[in-house]
Amino acid sequence: MAERRIVLYGDPVLREKAAKVDEINQEVKDLVSDLVDALKGAQGLGLAAPQIGVSKRVFVVDLSVIDLSESVRVFINPEIVQTDDEIELEEGCLSFPGIYQRIVRPAKVRVRALDINGEQFEMTFDGLAARAVLHENDHLNGVLFIDHISPLTRTMLKGKLKKLAAAS
Repeated sequence: MAERRIVLYGDPVLREKAAKVDEINQEVKDLVSDLVDALKGAQGLGLAAPQIGVSKRVFVVDLSVIDLSESVRVFINPEIVQTDDEIELEEGCLSFPGIYQRIVRPAKVRVRALDINGEQFEMTFDGLAARAVLHENDHLNGVLFIDHISPLTRTMLKGKLKKLAAAS
């Protein structure tokens, strides 16, 4: 697989609404492999295809980070079915290295998606796993975690964001 770099804030692909995957072919399987490799290299919890420059509705979440009995889960064409409750926790993003902010998100999420074999599944996640699923799903819609913070906080981050955008 080709090694893919994680794109940083300022790259236009991060603001695009990702295209639906029509067929799970070798190209999509290679994309998933690239996502897993990039995620493991960055030691993150989740990574969406737009974060490696591919505007497709695919993301991976490595649940082994929070539960050793778990592994990487693949979500293709995910749909958020339901969310419940809300919780505010610190959140970061691999496309925003070094920036962490407290974000309010649902505490529980039910998601429907296809796996790497094209099989549909529906699962409920809570806690950090729910946060990761929601964060990565946002990437597929061109929504970034800084969109969830107050304008005042965003203004305070302006210098760091400018540096990231210049580096992209």
